[in-house]
Amino acid sequence: MIHLLGTIEYAVIAFLGILFAFMATCIAIAKLNKYLPKDLGRQYAHDGTLSAGKPRGAGIIFVLVFVASALLFGKMNIELGIYLILVVVEMLTGFFDDAAEKPWGEYLKGFLDLAVAVVVALVYLHYNSSTIQFAIFGTSVTIPPVLFGVLTIILVWASINVTNCSDGVDGLSGTLTIISLMTIFVLDNLLGVEDNFQYCILLFCVCLLGYLWYNATPSKLLMGDAGSRAMGIFIAIAVLKLHSPFMYLLVAAVLIVDGGLGLIKVSLLRFLKIHILKNVTTPIHDHVRKKLGWSNAQVVFRFAIIQIVISCAAVYLVMI
Repeated sequence: MIHLLGTIEYAVIAFLGILFAFMATCIAIAKLNKYLPKDLGRQYAHDGTLSAGKPRGAGIIFVLVFVASALLFGKMNIELGIYLILVVVEMLTGFFDDAAEKPWGEYLKGFLDLAVAVVVALVYLHYNSSTIQFAIFGTSVTIPPVLFGVLTIILVWASINVTNCSDGVDGLSGTLTIISLMTIFVLDNLLGVEDNFQYCILLFCVCLLGYLWYNATPSKLLMGDAGSRAMGIFIAIAVLKLHSPFMYLLVAAVLIVDGGLGLIKVSLLRFLKIHILKNVTTPIHDHVRKKLGWSNAQVVFRFAIIQIVISCAAVYLVMI
């Protein structure tokens, strides 16, 4: 283990690290947001033009503060260090897209996500077994590493993209990500998972809180793909380190439905010419705003409430 701050009691270091991560994020965003690219407004999103002109790509700020905080205050090892690099890589692919005059194509971004997902799978299998825990049932099964790797690639790729698609309402994806990550943190402790990644979950959440300080409705800036793609890969890694990857279906249920239905709808129409959900606007957060008249605040609170209820049920099922 590498600890950059040496002999100070780790509990105190961890406490200071959490405070540092939050304050550094708030200060860095306040000082650096003027250098971020400006949003052009989402052409097809409900009220998408309201975001035009706001600083976009703030994910580069809170992700870099998170990584710096993890390096300074966390207990590092090689596996964790590689994961941090991959989070930064995913953040950078999103930021360069945010800053580009002509947005990157979907296929290019999808391929880059796939490449990162493959690396995550290889790194995880190198440092961990291919045993899957079924936390709710208290059982486990060891599957062939190749199958585990394929499933991991699917998980990481899907998590990146559903989280990215859910980013469209001030504070929504960040709030849902915090709920998902804190659910994983609680499950880690219930299941007795002892890993340095747990502290990184707390650091990531407080950095997101620092961002949400400025992104709450009405927002002053946007995370862009730089933030949403980094959040997606981090959630996937966190649930992998829980050693119960199928819990992703519960801990990120709202993100999956909100962003995932749109991916399925577009994919079926584009590749198989099958048109589903004809009367549903996707992502779902646009549907409830346009068709049901929900305000941005109602979307965030109600989606968050739904995820909290699901998370509480998942935690209880693991406890009994």
